[in-house]
Amino acid sequence: MADSSDSVSVDMDGFSLGGKEHLIKTCHGVVSVTVIGDQDKPALVTYPDLAVNYVSCFQGLFFCPEACSLLLHNFCIYHISPPGHELGAETISFDDPLLSADDLVDQIADVLNYFGLGAVMCMGVTAGAYIITLFALKYRHRVLGLILISPLCKAPSWTEWLLNKVMSNLLYYYGMCGVVKELLLKRYFSKDIRGCAQVPESDVVQACRRSLEERQSSNVWRLLEALNGRPDITEGLRKLQCRSLIFVGDNSPFHAEALYMTSKLDRRFSALVEVQACGSMVTEEQPHAMLIPLEYFLMGYGLYKPSSQSNVSPRSPLSPLCISPELLSPESMGLKLKPIKTRISLQV
Repeated sequence: MADSSDSVSVDMDGFSLGGKEHLIKTCHGVVSVTVIGDQDKPALVTYPDLAVNYVSCFQGLFFCPEACSLLLHNFCIYHISPPGHELGAETISFDDPLLSADDLVDQIADVLNYFGLGAVMCMGVTAGAYIITLFALKYRHRVLGLILISPLCKAPSWTEWLLNKVMSNLLYYYGMCGVVKELLLKRYFSKDIRGCAQVPESDVVQACRRSLEERQSSNVWRLLEALNGRPDITEGLRKLQCRSLIFVGDNSPFHAEALYMTSKLDRRFSALVEVQACGSMVTEEQPHAMLIPLEYFLMGYGLYKPSSQSNVSPRSPLSPLCISPELLSPESMGLKLKPIKTRISLQV
């Protein structure tokens, strides 16, 4: 573990998600990491999407009692915030160099070194999913498994690059203006919960909109520049030996990319779960849909055994009848996961 001078600890026990924030000096600047749970347990590292932090990206999943119990029973959670995205972040100095995606990956390695962690489980959403996948490619011995939500693996298409450039210019000149917030909300959520003239926004979207107003626009701009310059990592995906569980909403703007990424992963070690009527941020829009696949995924590591009386959450929109039989096969619960296409229907 690094010397105490490399970190500042901030007590967050009063905060609703609990935990303690550590501000850790890395080779590429200071990174905020919030630790929740028993540090003697295996580590689960999370990385959020663009312009959000762990509160606005993962609180839906961790406020789901069954999912929270499942994850905290097996893991100590290390929520890494992208530079300048933590709660109460100050504006990063314009004198500081812009970071690349590779620099962000090296920050994760420094965080693991600080806490004395070896191999960890990783969870990321969209941009965060790209970063932790790149981390798994660069530091293969340090990743046990990947839980990817609406992931990216290719360099930006011309359409995405142009949209990101529009957002980048708006952020640079006008800050977190209304247009940028709308573009980001479309990135995260399905149209069903974003509302319209006749239907109000859902509470989840309203909470996310408020959180975006708290972001330092120049910090978001810096991360967006890194993501818009990201390299294509497709060629390395087949070499990944850790198991991967991919979630994607069928209304996500990155749905096709998630399917493409799944096709490039080793079929022996990867599984895909598609969530109907959901956007990119499944962790917030339909967190209960993640529970059963997570349970079976973790069973393959010997980390979680469902009780004999109730191995299915009554609150989850999933049940064994909704899940592909391939996911329930002994092979998928052991050392290998088959590629599947599980569709989740909304319960009315």
